Amino acid sequence: MSDALLQIRSCCQAFPKADGEDLLVLDDINLTLKDGEIVGLLGRSGSGKSTLLRLIAGLARPVSGSVIYRGQPVIGPAPGIAMVFQSFALFPWLTVLENVELGLEALGLPEAEIRRRALAGIDLIGLDGYESAYPRELSGGMRQRVGFARALVVHPNILLMDEPFSALDVLTAETLRTDFLDLWIEGKLPIKGVLLVTHNIEEAVLMCDRILVFSRNPGHIIEEIKVDLPHPRSRVEPAFRDLVERIYVALTARQAPAPRAAPDRFAGMGIEMVLPRVSANALAGLIEALAGAPYNGEADLPVIASTLQMEVDDLFPIAEALQLLRFAEVEGGDIKLTDAGKQFAESGVDDRKKLFQRQLLAYVPLAAHIRRVLQDRAQHEAPKRRFVDELEDHMAEEAAEGTLRCVVAWARFAEAFAYDDRSETFSLDNPS
Repeated sequence: MSDALLQIRSCCQAFPKADGEDLLVLDDINLTLKDGEIVGLLGRSGSGKSTLLRLIAGLARPVSGSVIYRGQPVIGPAPGIAMVFQSFALFPWLTVLENVELGLEALGLPEAEIRRRALAGIDLIGLDGYESAYPRELSGGMRQRVGFARALVVHPNILLMDEPFSALDVLTAETLRTDFLDLWIEGKLPIKGVLLVTHNIEEAVLMCDRILVFSRNPGHIIEEIKVDLPHPRSRVEPAFRDLVERIYVALTARQAPAPRAAPDRFAGMGIEMVLPRVSANALAGLIEALAGAPYNGEADLPVIASTLQMEVDDLFPIAEALQLLRFAEVEGGDIKLTDAGKQFAESGVDDRKKLFQRQLLAYVPLAAHIRRVLQDRAQHEAPKRRFVDELEDHMAEEAAEGTLRCVVAWARFAEAFAYDDRSETFSLDNPS
């Protein structure tokens, strides 16, 4: 493709696990970035989006497949590809001007040219007058503008943006996003294409020409969505809302199978399932929100996400946990309380705990397994290591730790079993 800036062909990436096997994090990724495009990589945390950016930037090599930039394979950091990070990544002991000049110094440009381009970049992103300020003197939005300036002054062909607005408050993010789009549309940015990693669905629809929707475990592209909306785009336009709904449907259809598809067992569920890090309070809060007006037990995910001001990474784990516990069904971009969910919403504290314990032991095999082990032991106790070792046969160490912490939190709410963090011991007060 003559107009292709970047081509990813059948890329896979894996990392070694504690047991010596590899954990596949990206599987068969294929994408193209053309001249004049902003392409969004949209998905939950853990879907490999940032890992893919590292492959494109030449900071890592795929285990298979290829990354082709302007007709040449990427085998190391590629001139012409720059990145903006979520965490600003500024050097605190350098001024704004010195931070922006860093990338130009690496190019070996004359000092006068470095200063000219750095000052022009600072002016372009709206920080004229702050050249001598240090990062500690700037707000989060201003620091991110410095990050943009530092990336842009090297005049890259491709700008990689790794959730560049997610660390900012809502109003600051909106301002910076709008300013970037205005500069892009007016042709004032010295770049030819953008890859934007995000988990914010509305942000992707606002900014991108195409959106690649990623699923997890391993990360792979499940749908490509073209955004044929003129700029500036409005969140309240029906066509905009239709695209948001379509993305929610894509994510829920592939990542959260409906319980009725497997009435006796959550699809693919076993003690090896990585559990979402969601508190019982968050689960109860969403049940109560769904049970009340105006939803009365059923809601579109985009609507309730907007009402509760929650993004994908906030809402989806709660919705998936409710489905796992059979308190709700998630399908086609909608969430609906089950009879158990409605009963939970109407119950008092003690009855909620009893109901939660019933659902937990019936539908979370790890919880039932821990309780069964405790019941079978004479002292009704077991060390944490015993269960960690089991989990690490199926998942990475970090995932095993997170999964165990999740089941402990749920079990405490349900009074299903106890855990002492100091002695790292599980126990059962009531073994019957």
